[in-house]
Amino acid sequence: MNEQYTIDPGSNPLLAPSRHPRFDLIKPEHAEPAVEHLLTRATEDLCRLESSLTPTWDGLMYPLRKLHEPLDYAWSLVHHYMGVMNSLAWRDVQQKLQPKVVAFSLRAGQSEPIYEGMTDLRNGSAWAALSGPRQRVLESAIRGARLAGVGLDSAQREEFNSIQEELAKTSTSFSNNLLDATKAFKMLLTEQREIAGLPVSLLQSSAQAARAAGQDSATTDDGPWLITLEIPSFVPFMKYSECRDLREKLYRSFVTRASDGELDNGPLLERVLELRQRQSELLGFKTYAEVSLESKMAPGVDAVDELLETLRKAAISHGRNDLAEIQDLADKRPGRQESLMNWDVSFWAERLREERFLFNDEDLRPYFQFQNVLDGLFELTRRLFGIVVSPADGQVPVWHPDVRFFRVFDQDGSPLSSFYLDPYSRPETKRGGAWMDPAAPRERMADGKLEEPVAYLVCNQTVPVDEKPSLMTFNEVTTLFHEFGHSLQHMLTIVDEPDASGLHNVEWDAVELASQFMENWCYHRVTLKGLTSHVETGETIPDELFEKLASARVYRAGSDMLRQLLFGIIDMELHHRFKPGEGQSVANVKKRIAELASVMPLIPEDRFLCGFAHIFAGGYAAGYYSYKWAEVLSADAFAAFEEAGLDNSEATEKIGRQYRDTILALGGGTHPMEVFRAFRGRDPDPEALLRHTGLSEGREEND
Repeated sequence: MNEQYTIDPGSNPLLAPSRHPRFDLIKPEHAEPAVEHLLTRATEDLCRLESSLTPTWDGLMYPLRKLHEPLDYAWSLVHHYMGVMNSLAWRDVQQKLQPKVVAFSLRAGQSEPIYEGMTDLRNGSAWAALSGPRQRVLESAIRGARLAGVGLDSAQREEFNSIQEELAKTSTSFSNNLLDATKAFKMLLTEQREIAGLPVSLLQSSAQAARAAGQDSATTDDGPWLITLEIPSFVPFMKYSECRDLREKLYRSFVTRASDGELDNGPLLERVLELRQRQSELLGFKTYAEVSLESKMAPGVDAVDELLETLRKAAISHGRNDLAEIQDLADKRPGRQESLMNWDVSFWAERLREERFLFNDEDLRPYFQFQNVLDGLFELTRRLFGIVVSPADGQVPVWHPDVRFFRVFDQDGSPLSSFYLDPYSRPETKRGGAWMDPAAPRERMADGKLEEPVAYLVCNQTVPVDEKPSLMTFNEVTTLFHEFGHSLQHMLTIVDEPDASGLHNVEWDAVELASQFMENWCYHRVTLKGLTSHVETGETIPDELFEKLASARVYRAGSDMLRQLLFGIIDMELHHRFKPGEGQSVANVKKRIAELASVMPLIPEDRFLCGFAHIFAGGYAAGYYSYKWAEVLSADAFAAFEEAGLDNSEATEKIGRQYRDTILALGGGTHPMEVFRAFRGRDPDPEALLRHTGLSEGREEND
């Protein structure tokens, strides 16, 4: 082995795999020597396996996973730091190493001896002796090798690999451009006129942001106040600001993020589509959507189109009515002469909500103290699934002082798993949104010892201000429940095979089932009251306010549904029917679909696709429909609890254990349709989703 790669693992934490990494020691400079060393070792191990494998589980699949593990561990931590502690140093080393990691991944995925060994195992007598999860892992590995280009000739493979490397670079550039463009926009408010209508919570956080940006004189009362394009700043400003000119400025900046100058993602997204289309053709598929759906639950593009169109028809008349209602309200205001524009929709929708339900988001926020919400969430999971979540702060290193650590136990006290929680927004170093990532899988070791799963749970909720606790918006509450649902499926798995435990090997369009299921409990009276404690009085949310919140659940449900369908239909259109370089532009596709699935026309300058990281820098390419596909599953799953009686503790506990033993336990070791049938006793039905969203009535068959 080359001398430069002979490294003492004790001196480099990325070379000392642990279920709880040494976040107190890891630095960007550790990445290059560690990954270079592990790439060399993995390549050598792969070559040895290719020359000596036997087509059995222990002779092929087990050593194949083991040779990948050290590299996967180190590279996953680089990816993690890129999301939660982004810096130029991490970017530089990630961009430098990524082509080499991609090249090794392709080398392993395109190994003909490995592929032949897997197919021999699949077709041989040893197949029948494999457990169900192992059979699923093997079938997925064979399919993955085909989609990685194992069957291509040398010239095709060289082109395929070049495309894959360029796609990886382009995805990283897209994500970095979006992060930089979001960070670059700052709207400093200095006059009282400019803050008219803004809630105290936003004034507090924006004054704190101004101080952090060097405006030392900033106070909540006197300003200045810094507004950004981060969601905790952007959303409340658009809902409450009475300064229409500033709403317009902020809106235009948001929908044109990363669309000009050095940060322009426009050329990148078009290049991504070209590369994906060519890669699909090399693999023998007509479109990238067909490639994507090879490994999904949906049986094909037609099934996806059918679901999206069913939901669009159910939502479109409701969406039109939503727009007409806020237009009517706006027109009644004295002195108003302007026509309703995109930057007015959130503002007037919030005014109508206040008028109709007599509350707004800010009325709810004082009830949702972060710690109380967390405690209520853990109490719900104890009640439903029989688990205990216990704080374990200080027991392991963390990457930022805000990060907390928890351990999860079964009701008999036996340990099940653990997780990290990084709750607050950090615009300078942390990407937006919320996510859950597996940190380590459940695994049964050769000596019989069980290694417990570990999860990362990351949110971007409102930060605590001064000495006051973080007061959450209701959306932040549902987001926390959503991500914890993902965590539960990872942490409560009973599958011992790492590549099929928890979220591993679960079809992408079924992954959101467990997360979206948890959101439903935020509208259950007992659960919601258990989350709340008014920051000043300590009182739980009043029944009257709960009733208003529950009634408001279906407020603008048509508009909300159409927004998600707009994204999903555009995604499928770009990856299935759009042909790069054949005349029609991406902008024209977006415009055409928006006319079909949006009741408010997009402004001509809108370039929201330049910020659509889900499909151009994430895992949702030709898969954004998955949110709605899985929402059908999750709504139907929750309906089982409704049918039993949500306030019937004995019944919900029984069904909760059944849900845990199927949806949360079986992971990727069983096909998701089989898992759903095991829980529900039948195939999923979209009616529960339409009922929950108030869209069961008024469906349009033709429009």
